Amino acid sequence: MERRSISGHSPYEPIMGYCRAVVAGEHVYVAGTAPIPVDGSAPPDDAYEQMRLCLEIVGEALGRAGASLEDVVRTRVFVTDPVHFEGVARAHGEVFRDVRPVNTTVVTSLMDPAWKVEIEVDAMLP
Repeated sequence: MERRSISGHSPYEPIMGYCRAVVAGEHVYVAGTAPIPVDGSAPPDDAYEQMRLCLEIVGEALGRAGASLEDVVRTRVFVTDPVHFEGVARAHGEVFRDVRPVNTTVVTSLMDPAWKVEIEVDAMLP
């Protein structure tokens, strides 16, 4: 089985020894993706905008893997407070309304107090 690693721009990848995504056979696994802007600036304050940024980063990683957001079969969403759920769910629905992957959403703390959301994604190559 072919295995290919795809790096991203997270400063945590070299520290923790992981990559943004792994292609294993026909499967694409995207690591937990936080709202970290490419330029290293602070993330947006709004949970909806943070989720949109996370999904942009995920979409870019999937593209480099040979897949797209339309190929997603599973999402795992982590929010820091239930109050953020509505905005996060709206952003998720805008992207995945027609794709309809399975989803789990969990309330938990995240590594950076500025982050309100993080997402993991599994996809299949087309």
